[in-house]
Amino acid sequence: MFDFDGLIADTEGPEFDSWSEEFQHHGVSLTLDEWIQCVGAGQDVWDVFVHLESLVGTPLHREQVTVRRRERFMEMTADIAPMPGVAGLLDQARDSAVPLGIASSSSGEWVRGYLRRFGLADRFQAVVTRDMVHRPKPDPELYLAACARLGAAPAMSVALEDSVNGVSAALSAGMVCIAVPNRITWDFDLTSAHMVASSLVDLNLERIEGLVSRVSGTARS
Repeated sequence: MFDFDGLIADTEGPEFDSWSEEFQHHGVSLTLDEWIQCVGAGQDVWDVFVHLESLVGTPLHREQVTVRRRERFMEMTADIAPMPGVAGLLDQARDSAVPLGIASSSSGEWVRGYLRRFGLADRFQAVVTRDMVHRPKPDPELYLAACARLGAAPAMSVALEDSVNGVSAALSAGMVCIAVPNRITWDFDLTSAHMVASSLVDLNLERIEGLVSRVSGTARS
């Protein structure tokens, strides 16, 4: 089971960078310690607009901010491609008939749009996004819904995550969790995951299945 932002696509870096520039435009600063609250969870958990307005001390024209920030994000991601290791891991799963899913706190339009852009839309048998559940990560609902769609027992399923909120969601769902931090989440404590890998390039099905066997105490079929 894959998270999406920051794991399949390097969207989290440009998202933070574009918002950081917007904060600077208003004469204030956005720190990673503040931003990390919504990484993997979205603005349902921490609203960047509310924080910006609290620092500026006045309401902002949110539509103008949204358009300007969005245009900058699109410039930063014009040449975006799947993260290193994604293609290889997906190919291994396909060749071994391992079902795959995505559990993302982003919208369905966002996730499916990038999957089509990357040519990966047919690689996932279940795509569950925030608009399909009541509560985003760190609540486990996204992962439980994705497992249900795949017909997979959470305890025998693996979540690949890059954020504190995502790891918490996967563990609360009873899944085996592998954390793969990116440049935004690299310095944050992800050690509650069952394994921390520096990149998806470092992972393969054999290593993942070995972890599941060790955590569950049974051989994975």
